[in-house]
Amino acid sequence: MGIHTYFRSLNDLERIIRAPGKFKFEEHSVSAHSWKVVQYAKTLADIEEQHGVAIDWKKLYEITSSHDYGEIFIGDIKTPVKHHSLELRSMLQQVEEGMIRHFIEENIPEELQDIFRRQLREGKDETVEGLILEVADKMDQVYEAFAELQRGNTEKEFIIMYRNALVKIKNIDLHCVRYFLDQILPDIIDESLISPIDVKQITEEALAL
Repeated sequence: MGIHTYFRSLNDLERIIRAPGKFKFEEHSVSAHSWKVVQYAKTLADIEEQHGVAIDWKKLYEITSSHDYGEIFIGDIKTPVKHHSLELRSMLQQVEEGMIRHFIEENIPEELQDIFRRQLREGKDETVEGLILEVADKMDQVYEAFAELQRGNTEKEFIIMYRNALVKIKNIDLHCVRYFLDQILPDIIDESLISPIDVKQITEEALAL
C-alpha cells in the first residue's frame, strides 16, 4: 500500500504496447511514449517562451509525464476506436478517471491525495500547457507512424495515424506548431524519399484538409 504501490505500478506501463494487434517493425510501450512526449513538450515550450509566452513548467512536466497513466487500467485503445464518437470518448474518459480516482483513494496517503489528483488528471485543455501536451502527444504518433511507413509497413492504420496526427497538430494555434510545420516536417519528408510508401503525398493531403 502507499506510494510503493504507485511506484510498482509504473512497471505496468512498460508492458503495455501501443497500437496493439498490428504488425510493427518496432514495438513502443506506453512508458517509452510518455518519456518522448516530455522531451517533445519541453522543446515546444522553449519555442513558445522565445515568442514571449509564459509557461507553467511545473504543470507542463506533471501533465506530460503522467498523461497516459490511466492506461494501466484500460490499456492502449486505438485512436480510431477511442475517437469513433464523442460519446464513446467521453465514456472511456469517465471509466479511466474513475479508476484513477479509486486507485488514489485506496493506495495514496491522504496527505498526498490532492497532489496525485492534480498530477494524474486529464491534462489536455485550452491552456498553453494543455495544448503543448496535445501537440507533443500527436508528434509522437507522427514519428511512430513515420518509422513504420519509412520501412514499408503497409498496415493502413499507420497511414491513418500519421495523417490524423498531422491534421490535429496543424489546427492548433501555437508558435511551436508553426515551427514544427515549417522547420521539422520538411526534414521528415526529405528523409522519407527513400521510403517505398509516398509519405510526401500523404503529408500534403493531410495539410490540405
